[in-house]
Amino acid sequence: MQRRIFGIETEFGIRYSMSSLGHLGPEEAARKLFRPVVEWGRSSNVFLENGSRLYLDVGSHPEYATAECSDLTDLVRQDKAGERLFEKLAVQAEDALNQQGMKGKLHLFKNNADSAGNSFGSHENYLLSRKAEFSRLVRFLVPFLVSRQLVVGAGRVHPTGPPQTNGAPGDGEATYSFSQRADYVWEAASSATTRSRPLINTRDEPHADASLYRRLHVIVGDSNMSETTTLARAGMTDIILRMIEDHQGLEDLELANTGQALRTLSHDMTGRTPVDLKDGRHMSGLELQWHYLDAASKYIDDAGSSRPETEYILDLWERTLDAIEIQDTSSIDTEIDWAIKKKLLDRSADKLGTDYAHARIAQLDLAYHDIKRDRGVYYLLERKGLARRWVDEESVTQAQSEPPRTRAALRGRFIEAARGAGLDYTVDWVHYKINQQLALSHVCQDPFATTDEDIEESIRVMRGATRRAQPAMPPLI
Repeated sequence: MQRRIFGIETEFGIRYSMSSLGHLGPEEAARKLFRPVVEWGRSSNVFLENGSRLYLDVGSHPEYATAECSDLTDLVRQDKAGERLFEKLAVQAEDALNQQGMKGKLHLFKNNADSAGNSFGSHENYLLSRKAEFSRLVRFLVPFLVSRQLVVGAGRVHPTGPPQTNGAPGDGEATYSFSQRADYVWEAASSATTRSRPLINTRDEPHADASLYRRLHVIVGDSNMSETTTLARAGMTDIILRMIEDHQGLEDLELANTGQALRTLSHDMTGRTPVDLKDGRHMSGLELQWHYLDAASKYIDDAGSSRPETEYILDLWERTLDAIEIQDTSSIDTEIDWAIKKKLLDRSADKLGTDYAHARIAQLDLAYHDIKRDRGVYYLLERKGLARRWVDEESVTQAQSEPPRTRAALRGRFIEAARGAGLDYTVDWVHYKINQQLALSHVCQDPFATTDEDIEESIRVMRGATRRAQPAMPPLI
């Protein structure tokens, strides 16, 4: 599919650090964080006027799902908008707690693992044609996803070495890995999400016309702070999906053991350790990724069509593989998360005269993912020009209230009109419902639609009845 809908769902880690004696657990911190959301939407699970969904997930993880995006740069912009919205909520919650005498700092981390061994995800969504043979698509996609972490992993310090197979901490020397998520994913594909995490969740929920579309739900990816890494993650995957859909240029590289290969490649920073394929061959992470990059470049040349971001994505992909091959990240250490962070950690370890086992290194590793811009290490690097931007801040600010030009625009206008008219409403990805007026309730199964005659008429009716009985979206969200 040249036309595709993209989306990212990000779960955030939460922690409140008390300045004095006392303790505030993540559940209570999350309740404080979501208080303005509940006041605005009477729920901790709401759709916003920019078309996105903001909610509190299982395990007290704040989560933001971007609106449907048909453009890769829009996806990056909407993902950052989610960070900014949660940053505002965190500032207000922290101020409220301090005023109540519970002095401390509220941290939201855009990462994938905590010190207790729990993992939380960054899930990607890609719209597929229903005509695609899903089982074949999964078989061809999984080796790409397993090795993709070499390019778009977020990086992670392991103070006692790689975790053991039972999930227990390692018992060796401190190491660094490409991925945070890789240690927690075991299967290629299944309908599970927590019990036995797969790379691909197979639950068939297209949020669109099921006769035309299917949604690919990828749950193996790392949460990215870097805008260019986020762009590469979605852009690389989009190209490979198009190739699989078109039956073009890819070998069947099915892995003998998906979970084992995922962890082997994550913990091999040289990219050269081979993993077993089902057909008896052996390939390293670099060999797998070079195969996909070479095939993708030829496909784009032959197809004669690409997205505006494709040239940059292919170039960054190639530079990253080159950097791993020669073990010199200077060409990518402002664009690729694991390399940006590794450069920082290496310099800090040198200054301390220590290795990655030092507590300060683990602290920096975590602080890199703090989304609060006045103290998050990633944003300190960005201000110093050590982390490249892809979108400007003005457009990120706009994206906090303005939906992308997809079905999200309809959803945003419907919510705005319903709230303005003081009407009780329910919306999700497909449904637009005024609870006590069925004539103003609709279904929109086309995720590319920016207009719909029936929905537009209902919006006009509601705007004509505007009473502002419900509060407008407050400045913090």
